[in-house]
Amino acid sequence: MGLFQNRKQINGKTQVPVWFMRQAGRYHDHYQNIRRQYGFMQMCKQPELAVEITMGPIRDFDFDAAILFSDLLFPLEQLNLGLSYEMGPPTLEKKLDSVELIRSLQPSEAAESFYHFQADALRELRQTLSQDKSLLGFVGAPFTLYTYACEGSHSGNLSSSKLGLRDGRYQAFLEKLLPELLQNMIIQANANADAICLFDTAAGELTPKDFATYIVPIIRQLSCDFKKACPDTRLVYYSKMTQLAHLQTIEDQNIDVLGVDWRHDMALSLDQLGKDYMIQGNLDPSHLFLPWKNLQDELRYLWNRVCASKTSPDRWIMGLGHGVLPGTPQNNVADTVKFVHENFLY
Repeated sequence: MGLFQNRKQINGKTQVPVWFMRQAGRYHDHYQNIRRQYGFMQMCKQPELAVEITMGPIRDFDFDAAILFSDLLFPLEQLNLGLSYEMGPPTLEKKLDSVELIRSLQPSEAAESFYHFQADALRELRQTLSQDKSLLGFVGAPFTLYTYACEGSHSGNLSSSKLGLRDGRYQAFLEKLLPELLQNMIIQANANADAICLFDTAAGELTPKDFATYIVPIIRQLSCDFKKACPDTRLVYYSKMTQLAHLQTIEDQNIDVLGVDWRHDMALSLDQLGKDYMIQGNLDPSHLFLPWKNLQDELRYLWNRVCASKTSPDRWIMGLGHGVLPGTPQNNVADTVKFVHENFLY
């Protein structure tokens, strides 16, 4: 099955599909009940737990896609940077503070062995998930993984990461990372994922010029190599805080879906980019905290912007501009998905 090939029909009209980043997360009672019993690493690496967490929002909210519950930082563990979740937020024992350290990094084991927990979970999910639902895998995009390995987070001014673009650290790290990341994507695709998402949450910290110089060629290389290995698996690229000036430089025929954050006007995004990619987004996650009447207004406004585009709504996937925030009212998530299914029709 492909990505959203079997869209549902209501009275002769077609539903817009909807899924949210972090739809299986801390806002959800189902997740919290499991989290009380297990550590985060256990939840990711025990396939039966990852499957149960992934399926929770499908059962409770009827999203049109399930996205594997995992974490984008595992390639850093595979490269022996000392990834840990014991203190809460992820930490690294090593950071990319020299080219010499980067050149010393080696994978801890073969990719097929290391990422087996993701493959096992995806295979079980495809058996559990109804055939009208899409199944998504994901990885962190190269620059986002690089910035975390430099800084230990994606916040702040990313000064070390930006300097590393020009002092040799970025290129040295890519030589280590890209073969691993490609294998991670292929392993997920071969385990029945309909699409692989590349999440680039740090990319918008760069100028459009640096984005075009340092990000775009690497994404093109990775996407090309992936599609050679897995031509039938869709590829989703999402970048946070990027503008049209960034996204227009991508020009990548191997990317099928482009995710945009809430800073973009949806009509303009569809008109400028919708001929080359399907577009996903872009409700502000904070709007899910609004009283339902106000949230409905925001949803209607977003749909009106889609309809104002010269591009057909079949080129759009409803989603958030980023992930569901902790503390988001669950009833608003449920009501939003229901509202989209009943009202976003073409």
